[in-house]
Amino acid sequence: MGIKDQFQDKADELRDRAQNGAKGAKDEATERTAKLQEKSKRRPQQEQADRVRDEFDA
Repeated sequence: MGIKDQFQDKADELRDRAQNGAKGAKDEATERTAKLQEKSKRRPQQEQADRVRDEFDA
């Protein structure tokens, strides 16, 4: 195995690591976004349920 091959193997390994790291970060960001969107949808629904309950209590 020549030096050129060793450098190419190391470059391939580093590229794969970088791609996997970027994929992991993207997955985490997607998950956080989904949680925030779910939370923002749930909040107005909860407020409306509170208002309806208050109207029936009055």
